[in-house]
Amino acid sequence: MATLNKDIFGLTVENHELVKLAYDAYLANSRSSHAKTLKRGEVSGGGKKPWKQKGTGRARFGSTRNPIWRHGGVAFGRTGEENFTKKISKSAKRVAIRQALSMQNKDKKVFTAETFACPKGKVKETIKFFNDNKFDMSKNTLLVVSEKDELVRRATANVATLKVVRPTYLNVFDILNADQIIITEKSLPIIKDWLMGEEK
Repeated sequence: MATLNKDIFGLTVENHELVKLAYDAYLANSRSSHAKTLKRGEVSGGGKKPWKQKGTGRARFGSTRNPIWRHGGVAFGRTGEENFTKKISKSAKRVAIRQALSMQNKDKKVFTAETFACPKGKVKETIKFFNDNKFDMSKNTLLVVSEKDELVRRATANVATLKVVRPTYLNVFDILNADQIIITEKSLPIIKDWLMGEEK
């Protein structure tokens, strides 16, 4: 079994502020803005004044599309152009990933495997990999492989509890939501170069 780098998997996380920031940023940046409401100028109808200005005893109105009327327009509603993205620096993101990996490793949820081979791209090869390494396939699993080609996609696509990523696609959200993280030995040096590269 491969040895995990202490600078990546053995950090002491005193607070979770940076991890939370990276987690929230991932969710915010994944959020799309499709919701849109109709303003008073976009609601159909309302071209005729409901009643004359004076003499009825009622409040004056010029259009049934007024926001305070039923079926009227919406004031200050969604435009469909909202920007929900949150920025986090590259270095802070990498530190947060290291902290998240350390937290999961401390909880004994990080494992290594020699390799993940699926030369035929069959799901039964994925099942055999889990059985041979005595991993629980019912758990929410994050599998980190050095290369994610078409055969790997085909062999893992129909496994609902499994998500496969390359080392440089690791993120705090996937790490913290995994019940077990399996990293192939070829992925470890890539993770080290990626997360520790700026500190050399």
